[in-house]
Amino acid sequence: MILDTHNLKSNKKMKQEYNITVFTENHIGLLTRITIVFTRRKVNIESLTVSESAIPGVFKFTIVIKSTKEQTIKIVGQIEKQIDVLKAFYHTNDEIIYQEIALYKVPTEALYDSDTIEKMVRKASARILEITREYVVIEKTGHTEETQALFEELNKFKVLQFIRSGRVALTRDPIERLSEFLRERDAFLNSMD
Repeated sequence: MILDTHNLKSNKKMKQEYNITVFTENHIGLLTRITIVFTRRKVNIESLTVSESAIPGVFKFTIVIKSTKEQTIKIVGQIEKQIDVLKAFYHTNDEIIYQEIALYKVPTEALYDSDTIEKMVRKASARILEITREYVVIEKTGHTEETQALFEELNKFKVLQFIRSGRVALTRDPIERLSEFLRERDAFLNSMD
C-alpha cells in the first residue's frame, strides 16, 4: 500500500466553519480591535452578531469563520490578549444550536396573482409580517442554506429587498462556559486574600 502524504497534509489543514464566542465588557473600539485580529491573519468573517449575554454587564460576540482548527485556536488566543475581553471559545456547528433570521420583500401583486408564494411560505415554515399595496414582507428563521433556498424560490417573483442576520448561537453545554471560568477565577482571587 502506498501512502499519499500530500493528501494527509491537505486533510490536516482542511478549512471548516467555526463559531467563535467572545465575552467582553462593553467598551468603545473593542469591535475594531477584535476584527483586526482576523484581518491580520487574512481570515474573512462570515457572520458577526453582538448582544448582551445572560451575565449582567457582559456582552457576547458570535463570530463565524471558515478556517483550519489550528488557525482558529491561534485567533482565539490573540483575541483573549485584548484588554476588555474576558474569555473566548471556539465551537464547531455540531457543538452549538444556532439560527439566523431573514427578511424578504416581494411585490404584493405576486401574492395575489396565484397561491404559489403562500405555498412557499407555508412549506418553508416562514411567516408574513406585513402586507401593503406595494409589497409583502416575509420572515424566515433557520440556517443559511434554508434562508438562501427560500430567497431563490421567492426571487422568481422578483425579490425587492433581502437581508439575513448574523448567526445567533448557544452551546450545547448545560451552562455558559464563561460562568464556569468566572467562578474559577473568583475562587482563585479569593484564595489569594
